This record gives sequence, C-alpha cells and structure tokens, in this order.
Amino acid sequence: MPDDAAAQLEHATPYLLVDDVYQSAEYYRDRLGFRFEQFWGEPPRFVMMLRDGIRIMLRAAAEPGGESVARPNHRRVQHSFDVYVRVRDVDALYAELRGRGANLLYEPCDRPHDCREFEIEDLNGYRICFGQDLLA
Repeated sequence: MPDDAAAQLEHATPYLLVDDVYQSAEYYRDRLGFRFEQFWGEPPRFVMMLRDGIRIMLRAAAEPGGESVARPNHRRVQHSFDVYVRVRDVDALYAELRGRGANLLYEPCDRPHDCREFEIEDLNGYRICFGQDLLA
C-alpha cells in the first residue's frame, strides 16, 4: 500500500458510449439533475455531465456510419449495472428523480452488503445504481 498522500485516488469518472450525445445530455440534465457546460468535437461527439462531485462522460458510440458497440453491462451479465454512485440520502434522491420522470427500476431497498440502493435506466439502456452506506 502506498503511504504517500499524493498517491491517493480521488474520483472515478465513468465514460459511457451513447447513441445521441445531445439527447443523452438532455436526459441526464432533465431527468437526473446533472448539468453540462459544452459539447466537444465537430460535429459534437462528447459532453461531460456534472452533479455535485460526480462527473459522467458521454461520447458518441460510433462515428457516423460506423459500427455500434456492445453495451450496457446488464445485457451481458444479469443483475449488473454500469455505474455506482454513493449518495447521502438515497430516499431523498429517489423522490427527486421520481418527480423528474427518470426511469426508476425499483424503489430503495436495503441490501445484504449494508447499503440502501435503487437503480435507474437511462435512454441508452445504461443502469446507474445509487447507494447509501447504512453503517456510516
């Protein structure tokens, strides 16, 4: 284990391949409460979504006329998700996202691994699990 504080990890930023960068950015903004400041590329192919300390990068899955990619995880491995986000109050977030019209897969529930969780599915089929540590 490194004992140098400078070597500590701070954040992970998921990089999701999407069908339409504009539609995906609008979904994350309108349904999940994220924001974005700009698109990159010509034509635009990339956007970074921000909410609190969380960043999620969205990139066009294929160049125009190119092949698509195999995604998301739950289509390959049953009972899996693509992103896990820890939150302070999972029930409050669930209520907020329900009010925003997000595609909620199930209500918050306590799991055997001492977390309270729920999942959403975005318009690309990605599943994001939001979880709260029950022991904290």
